[in-house]
Amino acid sequence: MTVSRIQRLSLTHFRSYRAASVRTDADLVVLAGPNGAGKTNCLEAISFLSPGRGLRRATLDDVADNEGDGSWAVSAEVEGALGLATLGTGIDPPAPDATTNTRRCRIDREPVSSAAHFGDHLRMVWLTPAMDGLFMGAASERRRFFDRLVLALDSDHNGRVSALERSLRSRNRLLEDRNFDTHWCDAIERETAELAVAVAAMRGETVKRLSATLAAREATSPFPTARISLDGWMENALLTLSATEVEDRYRERLRENRARDAAAGRTLDGPHLTDLEVIYAPKNSPARDASTGEQKALLIGLVIAHAGLVTEMTGITPLLLLDEVVAHLDPDRRTALFDALAQLGAQVWMTGADPAAFAGVTQSAEIFRVEAGKVERRT
Repeated sequence: MTVSRIQRLSLTHFRSYRAASVRTDADLVVLAGPNGAGKTNCLEAISFLSPGRGLRRATLDDVADNEGDGSWAVSAEVEGALGLATLGTGIDPPAPDATTNTRRCRIDREPVSSAAHFGDHLRMVWLTPAMDGLFMGAASERRRFFDRLVLALDSDHNGRVSALERSLRSRNRLLEDRNFDTHWCDAIERETAELAVAVAAMRGETVKRLSATLAAREATSPFPTARISLDGWMENALLTLSATEVEDRYRERLRENRARDAAAGRTLDGPHLTDLEVIYAPKNSPARDASTGEQKALLIGLVIAHAGLVTEMTGITPLLLLDEVVAHLDPDRRTALFDALAQLGAQVWMTGADPAAFAGVTQSAEIFRVEAGKVERRT
């Protein structure tokens, strides 16, 4: 079993950091400091060493230091599935006539085509305060959260989701023309259906395996467990039908609904509308009806269970990024969290404003003070 670990992290012109470096050999890394000091920025930088837009879903321009030239870089010396490696990503200074920036990714200083290649070395799971409203928010937020869980298992999932979105946009644009080419529309819908089934199939496999993991942990987990399912006809159809049958059925639906979708200006059927349904198991009630504290504990339990599943399925124990996760836990739950993380055997990066919240792990954790764009080891 391989554990994803960062041994050295370096930031250049990333948000509040003009230049910063953190070296550690600990399994539990704590970033402590006042609000606004840059703790979350540090976790966000790490999250860019995985496919996607990072834990804040920021654009490439947004994360550049305001006082820099528009470029930024994140690099890390890691110990991962393929041994020691250096991963790096960032953007170059924008050209005067450029409308978009291209993210560059390197492994051992050699260019790779995308951040999906980082998944060969590291797997990553995170939990942030922005997720606290997950069960009360829009279906799109829960779908995005679940796709991140899938991505930790399959580093190509994000690429398929993005390709599906592009294909749907192409179809929508084509349907805007009343005299569109039906043969061209057939071709786009064939591509859309293929991608949709691929996305739905991996989601369905993940929810099935994660459900089994949650059920197995229910009796021993210090955190409340969840029962999860996907509210999407395609994901559920794949439980009993072949991928070819579901693909044919979706392609026929797309063809039948062209007029309706053209009037709506968007495609009204497909896995891009799937929702994640979560039941708070101790009370057998929807998670949205649970208290704020219950929802927080439920999310922690879900993320820890998922980290265990990633280890089981990939042989790689993921890196955990937990932003302000202990802030609203009582002392008993805090102790339970630290114990659960220790049993998981992962490297965990945590943030908190109050160093006292980590008093129970000062012997095993490496604690850094974050302030004014600097990260310094506490003595």
